[in-house]
This record gives sequence, C-alpha cells and structure tokens, in this order.
Amino acid sequence: MENLRELLGAGPPAGTLQVTLFLPSVDQDGQGIGQAEWREQALRVFGRLFRGATAFPPGRGVWRDDRRGGDLVFDDTVLITSYVDPEVLDDAALRELRCFLHRLGREGRQGEVGVVIGGTYYGITEYDDEAH
Repeated sequence: MENLRELLGAGPPAGTLQVTLFLPSVDQDGQGIGQAEWREQALRVFGRLFRGATAFPPGRGVWRDDRRGGDLVFDDTVLITSYVDPEVLDDAALRELRCFLHRLGREGRQGEVGVVIGGTYYGITEYDDEAH
C-alpha cells in the first residue's frame, strides 16, 4: 500500500473503518421526518467526530416492522458514510454518536435506527431518554 500512496501522490489514509448511517425519509408510520435537516445534522456530527462524511442520494428502501405484524415501511433512504481512523472511534466519540442516533430514533419516531461500523450492522430499537 505504501507504493500505492506514492503512485497516487497521497498522504496517509484518513481512516480504514467505515461508518455508515441509514437515514430514512419517513417515520415508522410512513410520515415524513424532515430528512434534509436530519441529513445536515448527521453530516455535522460525522464531520466533527470523524473529519468528514458523504451523504449519498436517496435510494429506495424498505424496513419490516416486526413489532407491528411485519408491516413494510417504504422510504427513500440516504446513506451517510465516513472512513474513520479506528483510534478516533473512542468512548467519547461513541457516546456522542449514540446520543445522535438515539435522538434520531426518538424524535424521528423510528422503529429502528441502523448504523454499520466496520461491516457489522447495529440496529437500535430502544432509545435513551433525552437526559441520557
């Protein structure tokens, strides 16, 4: 890889651990959540914590709500992703990320908030209260 960096004229890798948030456009009842504002908030959090992030245009998605008998909720999901130095993903960063993800779940009335860290999907279905 060192030779590849030289050939590209690049500096050291900014991060090797991928963190991706699935940002829905609707709540668990199919009602809009103001996705553009949530996208900007997520980009601010990722940028502050991880140095940068990219929001990919919406793709059509579906989520099965098993708590409601398997109802399908369709939405236009935005992916927000960042490549993170694993050392940056410390307890303080994870606490701040958790706070944002739980607020999204609570205020966005989500059945599940999904984030992928290093290839593993983490689905959050129970949200901390505001005081957490």
